[in-house]
Amino acid sequence: MRVVFVHGACVRDGAWWWHRTAELLLERGVPSVAPLLPSCGEGGRPGGAGGPGLPEDVAAVRQVLQDGEEPTVVVAHSYGGIVTAEAAAGVSSVHHLMLVSSYLPEVGQSLSDFGDGTPAPFLDVDPDSGTFGVRPEFLVETFLQDCDPDTQAQAADKLARQSVHVTAQPVGAAAWQQVPSTYLVCAQDKGTPARLQRDLARKAGTVVELDTGHHPFLSQPAAVQNLLLSL
Repeated sequence: MRVVFVHGACVRDGAWWWHRTAELLLERGVPSVAPLLPSCGEGGRPGGAGGPGLPEDVAAVRQVLQDGEEPTVVVAHSYGGIVTAEAAAGVSSVHHLMLVSSYLPEVGQSLSDFGDGTPAPFLDVDPDSGTFGVRPEFLVETFLQDCDPDTQAQAADKLARQSVHVTAQPVGAAAWQQVPSTYLVCAQDKGTPARLQRDLARKAGTVVELDTGHHPFLSQPAAVQNLLLSL
């Protein structure tokens, strides 16, 4: 078994976001990898109006998934659920999807279909550069309130400007319709409210709830590890 972690929007260095859970998994003999998402400026090209978008993110994740035949659990966080919906479709090694405070889009849906048409107050959208990002002053109180101060400080250095067009680009497949799935509801999440998560989770095969904020793999890595091992 291996785990492929797909991080959320507006951050870089995906492996860092998952490192606490990944280290615990490795102690149990389970390797993991966190693909780079080009739309977040990972992989050499900056995000922006003419930069990489959802198709490039999908291709990057799909390449990692196709690299081996080992049974794989894909863990998608937040925006990562949009990417995974298409990237994991039809990949025979993918045995399970775990969606963490994430999205399960139907074919043809985009990230913007899950909002009300206006940017969240914790996001900064720059039409001139064609990017969006998390407002630093909102980072801790919205996304990391249950993490220790050292983690909060490190996370602030991992924010990224992302190509805004990913929010409107539709997915071409819905892997969660084909692959067994577990939805992890983060009950104290202030970025994606629990009520919205529970509504999204109705599409998943199994629903688990933890009393955490937006990043349980940082604040409660042992709980996330145990859940993954059970899959």
